[in-house]
Amino acid sequence: MNDAPWRTRKVVIVGAGAVGSTFAYALAQSGLADEIALLDANHDLAMGQVLDLAHGQTFFPPVKIREAQAEDYADAHLIVITAGSKQRSGESRLDLLQRNVEIIYKIVDEIVLQKSSAVVLIVSNPVDILTYAAYKRSGWPRGRILGSGTVLDSARFRYILSQNCGVDVHNVHAYILGEHGDSEFAAWSMTNMAGLSIEQYCGLCSKCDDKQACRSGIADEVIHSAYHIIDYKGATSFGVGLALTHIAAAILRNQHGVLTVSSVLDGEFGLKGVSLGVPCIVSQNGVERVLQVTLPPDEQSALVKSATILKESIEQLDLAVASKAETGKQ
Repeated sequence: MNDAPWRTRKVVIVGAGAVGSTFAYALAQSGLADEIALLDANHDLAMGQVLDLAHGQTFFPPVKIREAQAEDYADAHLIVITAGSKQRSGESRLDLLQRNVEIIYKIVDEIVLQKSSAVVLIVSNPVDILTYAAYKRSGWPRGRILGSGTVLDSARFRYILSQNCGVDVHNVHAYILGEHGDSEFAAWSMTNMAGLSIEQYCGLCSKCDDKQACRSGIADEVIHSAYHIIDYKGATSFGVGLALTHIAAAILRNQHGVLTVSSVLDGEFGLKGVSLGVPCIVSQNGVERVLQVTLPPDEQSALVKSATILKESIEQLDLAVASKAETGKQ
């Protein structure tokens, strides 16, 4: 008989903006959490989102929804960080990155101070760099800090493939790997439909006159999907909210799901000192294991290239932080 005390499945969402509130909305309807606590530097925004969600409790499974305090980190099962700063006029990408790293550092310091045993999921962009920064700052085992990675990109890939190939999206298994950004790539070697590899399926299908051109177009559409949505409506929210709920399910239900979250690598795929989207087994402990699948040479090269781009940004960030610290001493 298990005598361990029962604990509520508490999820703390840091950042009550478009992404954080949409995730809270999807999470509330999923029935995954017993308690959802929203934390934001803007108290009024957090309270507004809490009340708006709470008024819909008639329509979804029982869940406690309230504003969070830093103390809520202590007994949370999952902490999801969507907080971040937008780029200012005339501001460089590195300046923006520095400001967002400072935000992440502050949040991580508060989580560590509360002696939290939670899994921390980073969503704020650039997610891969911020995931690595959070891991280094926390001093925790690498599996407990993960990023949303290319989970949404992979979902976009499956949807676009399903539309192009005329196959229900639920029968499509496909992954985008690497940076959640312009250097990500489609892992065609891991793509299959209804148990058939993409090569086998293409051999039975006559939809594409030029297979390689079609694949290139699909991959390009995936990479630029977010840009199109942002051009149309200003931000992405629905897709990412659902992707985060999918990741949360793997953690809260201990599903051992295979997801392309952003994970800190320590030799897998020949890479170290970087975090990026690769296939991982995700459970109640976060990233339980990185699945080091054998990639063909072109895809392995694409992964290394993506990691190199991220490492360069991390090095620039480290230099900028060191320079700022030195200036502060003067």
